[in-house]
Amino acid sequence: MRFKFDRAKSARLRNTRGAGFEEAQAIWTMPYYLDQRTEAPEQWRAIGWIGARLYSVIFEERKDTIGEYVHLVTLWPATKEEETLYEQHA
Repeated sequence: MRFKFDRAKSARLRNTRGAGFEEAQAIWTMPYYLDQRTEAPEQWRAIGWIGARLYSVIFEERKDTIGEYVHLVTLWPATKEEETLYEQHA
């Protein structure tokens, strides 16, 4: 799986939310909860573990000349509601 993201935004997120997009890729290596957030543009939310903390990440599935990739949009530490969703479904 390929990932693309804004490196400057990733650094800002790491400073303000404790993790950046580099770390967020770990969510796809373990069980995670997935739902669709918006239809236009089509965006998805994945809830999963980054280290010892549960996070939510918004992403889009895109294509380029090489093929499909995951474009990471934003992330944050999971809310209590998101923690419950993860516990119930992942």
